[in-house]
Amino acid sequence: MNKIESIKNERIKKWKKLHTKKGRTQANAFLIEGKHLVEEALNASWEIEAILYTEEMDFTFSGETISVTNAVIKELAMTETPQEVIAICKQHPVPERRNADGIFVLLDGVQDPGNVGTIIRTALAANASGIVLGEGTADLYNDKVVRSTQGGLFHIPIFRGDLNDWFDFFAEIKKPVYGTALKHAVPYTEVKTSQAFALVVGNEGVGVQEKWLERTTRNLYIPQNVKAESLNVAVATGILLYALKK
Repeated sequence: MNKIESIKNERIKKWKKLHTKKGRTQANAFLIEGKHLVEEALNASWEIEAILYTEEMDFTFSGETISVTNAVIKELAMTETPQEVIAICKQHPVPERRNADGIFVLLDGVQDPGNVGTIIRTALAANASGIVLGEGTADLYNDKVVRSTQGGLFHIPIFRGDLNDWFDFFAEIKKPVYGTALKHAVPYTEVKTSQAFALVVGNEGVGVQEKWLERTTRNLYIPQNVKAESLNVAVATGILLYALKK
């Protein structure tokens, strides 16, 4: 049985670099924390480099397992109350865009990791076919994004890249693309439900960029009490996904 007791161990120092985007990119890896996320990764047959634990695991893993101290877990964890298990996962390559059946969610500069993770989790729940993380969107493997997905990132195709390519693609196959905006938009209730569409949601402060709103099939808004502040982007995404899908 492998065992690591010191936070000065070279492997622990290497894995701690995964706390930063630069470190994750260079190592092509990221950390997940807690039994639930580890089990979700295993259920999805996600590639895992190693699992570190302080208590005996009650799930099966055929790869490397390492018994560690609480101090080591605390060193690698990014939560205030670390859990008893951490896994080092390999990043998946961006999947190939084979088709565009079903529902897609495009994120235009959504910066808050919690919002990005919640949108991924919600899209999976709504049986979306894929998610596209556009320029300026939070890193998929940011620990807050990963935690907020509650394992959802392991079960749905997640693309990254230029949204312009996706607009061209959807235009070519005549797939409707709905933007989210307050001006020059119609209530979402005016759109017929469908099994195939794309929804573009935008930055928490400025919304979807005008250049994308000019290319949508239609731009939509959610009617609300005039005294209420604008809805959180993740909440709005959930409302629209379920309202628009057949």
